[in-house]
Amino acid sequence: MNITQEGEDQYQIRQEQQNIKSMSKIKQTKIPMTLTGDNVLKIAVEQGVIENEFNWKLVRERDGLTNQSAEVMWLEFDEVGRFKDKYDTPAVGRSLIMSPFSQYFTWQTTTITEIVEERDDYIKFKTQNSNYELWKLNVND
Repeated sequence: MNITQEGEDQYQIRQEQQNIKSMSKIKQTKIPMTLTGDNVLKIAVEQGVIENEFNWKLVRERDGLTNQSAEVMWLEFDEVGRFKDKYDTPAVGRSLIMSPFSQYFTWQTTTITEIVEERDDYIKFKTQNSNYELWKLNVND
């Protein structure tokens, strides 16, 4: 290997190290996996931890953050913030949670403060800290 090639290789290694250091943890693609009893890693889709079919799309107004899920549920909490009940329909005082309904849920909003518009396949609502639009993607279901 000549000196020029060695210098170029070192430059590429330094560039890769800088890229890794500057990579945002938020923007990294994460692949949830589970470890089975016999020490086999399984991709989370196979385990039902993440979904690959979407019926709902949620968009946060201020930054366009988009989340999708197969199902949605509306949660109510008591005055100290503990779970009280779950519902199939939105209402002021409830929070939206997107499936899968486990420790790996996709998204949960803060409590709804106002429902701006509501149709069978769409709802626009305000929460304690954001404004959202939620669409049902498969309107025939």
